[in-house]
Amino acid sequence: MTEITTAVQIVLPQHCNGYAKPRLFGGQLMAWIDIIGAVAARRFTHRAVTTVCIENLSFIGPAYLNDTVVQEAQVTWTGRTSLEVRVDSHVEQLDGTRTLVNRAYIVFVALDDEDRPTPVPVFTPETEEERQEYAAAVRRRELRLQK
Repeated sequence: MTEITTAVQIVLPQHCNGYAKPRLFGGQLMAWIDIIGAVAARRFTHRAVTTVCIENLSFIGPAYLNDTVVQEAQVTWTGRTSLEVRVDSHVEQLDGTRTLVNRAYIVFVALDDEDRPTPVPVFTPETEEERQEYAAAVRRRELRLQK
């Protein structure tokens, strides 16, 4: 099983819109997603990485002021110089229960010391869930290449 990278944030006033019940800005969550995704990609490749695209980002539910947001990122697929990372964002209640509020798939490219694409280690799925994620990543890549 691939390593899971975890990050935790508390939603603070500067992260929210101005509504009566302040919600987390989607753009703020996207920034957190990009950061944790990059950390997971860097840990896997042992290289600097750059974001190529956010393949899929689904807002499933809200996060509000003072909520705890827990994010988990893991590699789902690798190519020659690129890799895909899935990031799940949850709101965690004080009793520890979690509700999924966002899922994103991000494609990164590993960079050498001259900022050129460089080969990445091969990701080999081991569990059934990893095999399903890998197959879905291959389909997303094929669709990207058709565009």
